[in-house]
Amino acid sequence: MNFERFISRVSSRRVQSPIRATTKIAQDNPHFINMASGLPNPSMFPFTSALISTMDGRDIKLQGSDMKKALQYSSTQGVPSLLDFIHQIHNHFHNPKIMKMKCETSSFDAIVTTGSQDGLSKVFEMLLNPGDPILVDNPCYSGTLASIRPLGCNLLPIETDAYGIVPASLATEMGKYSRDDSNIPKVLYTIPNGSNPTGASTTLERKQQVLNIAKSYNLIIIEDDPYYFLQFDSKAPSYQSLDDEGRVIRSDSLSKILSSGMRLGWITGSNYFINRLILHQQASTLHTSTMTQMMASELFKLWGVDGFISHVEKVEHFYRSQRDLMSKALETHLTGLAEWSEPKAGMFFWIKLNNVTDTTDLITNKAFKKEVIMLPGNVFEVDETKTDSSYIRASFSVTSEHDMNTAFSRLAELLR
Repeated sequence: MNFERFISRVSSRRVQSPIRATTKIAQDNPHFINMASGLPNPSMFPFTSALISTMDGRDIKLQGSDMKKALQYSSTQGVPSLLDFIHQIHNHFHNPKIMKMKCETSSFDAIVTTGSQDGLSKVFEMLLNPGDPILVDNPCYSGTLASIRPLGCNLLPIETDAYGIVPASLATEMGKYSRDDSNIPKVLYTIPNGSNPTGASTTLERKQQVLNIAKSYNLIIIEDDPYYFLQFDSKAPSYQSLDDEGRVIRSDSLSKILSSGMRLGWITGSNYFINRLILHQQASTLHTSTMTQMMASELFKLWGVDGFISHVEKVEHFYRSQRDLMSKALETHLTGLAEWSEPKAGMFFWIKLNNVTDTTDLITNKAFKKEVIMLPGNVFEVDETKTDSSYIRASFSVTSEHDMNTAFSRLAELLR
């Protein structure tokens, strides 16, 4: 693949930071005399140790040299031990074909980012110029829309349903362009599991069809998969696991399974793309918090891959139970008043209210007065001119069974 053709003008102008380069050299070679980096002297940091206790009764203690590392600048790409674990779990869950490639531009690599949203923002800037078209799920996560719209891009909505992205809709949109069209879309953004807001998960058959379309039209697929570890049945193969060319850039997050406040995510894909993201990170956040990276890394050392899998299974069981509680509450209170599909992953129900053409006033005013907070569907519309929607998004992640029933009972009162 010609990866260079996908790089934006801004990203192509990014160059290596000499200071960041010497920081990495010094950390890789601690016996060197380092007078290049402006590292603050750790003897002046007021913290000496940190003790983190886990739910299973084990302790993670950072002290001495480890604590000094946790409080200091670190490599832009990520703490090496955390990057190593990321490679391990990708090998276990996805087994990317590009992991076996050794060519200069197509080998597998990763970068740790300050949450997946931070990583995705950098990916969008790397791939998109003002005026460029980008194909996106419709409806689409509002955080993604907020990230792309200021770039001045042309967002092209691709239809989705209860089984995820609709390949025929993608094929129809791409069929509007000749393959040598200078303005043909180069990028597809999609959430394949437990989509936000719809809760839909794309089937394996559809993923294969989408990937074939991507190959045919030379598209890059941004696989935004924060709910991969919140799948309630067997895990479907990812786009990354199916990709044999390096055309998938994948985003993962620890927010849903470890801590949202730690702000830990990562981007994986061809090292050509990862190297461009490293240059961006060198000039922005420098690196993700060393402290939170080391907290996660030390936990993963205790767990290993098997312990990580065991924890993920507990998380999935919890959210499956929450999903079932909301499903029951919906059936109790909104049968005949609304329609919905049961999500197979994630945190959300996408609910169509019968005989309601626009849910905005109902949710933002009437439901709010009844002390119920949900989101109207129009905030997820790709087309900004479409201001009405019959849908609402309801999250089951933190709500109790009692509050679910109370909320939908109040909503039912408003609908009758």
